[in-house]
Amino acid sequence: MATDHGYGDHGYGYGPESAHAADPGYSYRYGYERDLGSRRRPPFLPPALRAPIEARTWREFGYLLLSLPISTLLFGYAITTLTLGAGLLVTFIGIPLLAVGLAGCRGFGMLERARARGLLGLDVPDPEPVRGKKSGVMSWVGAVLKSGASWRHLLYGVLHFPWALFGFTVSVTFWAMGWTLFLYPLWHWVSPRYLGQPGMALYSDVDGNDFYLDTPFEIGITSAVGLVIVLASPWVIRGLVSVDRLMVSGLLGPSRLATRVSELESDRGVVVDTAAADLRRIERDLHDGAQARLVALAMDLGLAKEKLTEDPEAAARMVDEAHGEVKTALQELRDLARGIHPAVLTDRGLDAALSSIAARCTVPVKVTVDLAERPAPAIEGIAYFTVSELLQNISKHSQARRAAVEVWQTHDRLMLQVTDDGKGGADTSAGSGLAGLAERLDAVDGILVIDSPPGGPTTVTAELPWRG
Repeated sequence: MATDHGYGDHGYGYGPESAHAADPGYSYRYGYERDLGSRRRPPFLPPALRAPIEARTWREFGYLLLSLPISTLLFGYAITTLTLGAGLLVTFIGIPLLAVGLAGCRGFGMLERARARGLLGLDVPDPEPVRGKKSGVMSWVGAVLKSGASWRHLLYGVLHFPWALFGFTVSVTFWAMGWTLFLYPLWHWVSPRYLGQPGMALYSDVDGNDFYLDTPFEIGITSAVGLVIVLASPWVIRGLVSVDRLMVSGLLGPSRLATRVSELESDRGVVVDTAAADLRRIERDLHDGAQARLVALAMDLGLAKEKLTEDPEAAARMVDEAHGEVKTALQELRDLARGIHPAVLTDRGLDAALSSIAARCTVPVKVTVDLAERPAPAIEGIAYFTVSELLQNISKHSQARRAAVEVWQTHDRLMLQVTDDGKGGADTSAGSGLAGLAERLDAVDGILVIDSPPGGPTTVTAELPWRG
């Protein structure tokens, strides 16, 4: 029996009504992406020729141009804050002044994150807010001074200025020189008309030795060199901007520890909600299933007891029916216990447990388990219920003729892969069974990746920590 944990009824989202059937491309969790729009007409120009005129290049160039004045202001503010606050530490005013300066650096950091989000498409989360243990100014001052994010913002203000100056100089030089040389055939008439010389001077000295670019061949070579620089400029700009990306994400975002704490808090919420849903499911199954049968059984036995002396044959029939109800109730309790944690999984491991649920699937399933040892019991249970959910969805929605389950270990990760030859179109949109399954895996640092083009086949890969 493939047990429903609150997700199975939603299903894969197979068929043309799913988002994948209408969307030519979609993204998987954790950056896994599959482009289904390869049949669309390719761009007229290759990427190398499109780069100088792409909007991305101009946005990144604009980012480098703005970096110099903003970083100059931020550098001056950071140095003033640091020197003034440190110089006045011998007095009482130095400490709150330094805290106010650090808070101002955090304000500049908010501006820089917004600029990176708008021009670079880099979405850096805000760092952890400053919270004092108690209310009051001094508690806030202490919290600001103890905050690592505040000092990283100050460090960004000091370090980014020399890099912004370098990036501004290099990008403007490449951009201006490239376009100037490339367009030289259009404007070389300026030199003889307004400067009194035959063309742009490549070399000239006071002794009259000079070399001008004035012949058609020289003008063509100059334009060709400019074209090379123009084509190279976007990649130079992207290289410069990549350093800015690292500085913004590394110094202006939350620390790894804070990010990890936030993830763990979110995962804890998912685990609590999942456990509560499982408890409600068990209570519902007991109330609507075994409990109702046992109540009916007690009533039947009471009636049989009353008829035992008056009509023994009727009492015997009622006892026989009650005996059947007992068997059904026992089977329901057995299935419910298997849904909580199957005994075969505890006793014999994943191989036998997965073979058991594969045998109950309506589609022929080939199970291959290649594990030298058993993972942690909690991970083993999650792997079992993941495969159970996927096989249940295959039975209900895929219209497949065959399926396969593979389990293996890669370093410190447990890998699961479930494939079927059904109609595909598996969807992870909000509210689907796969979305809930992905949240459950995410709660234990797991990953769910889906490859399910319309028309099939479908491959669902799950990755879990080993924790043996």
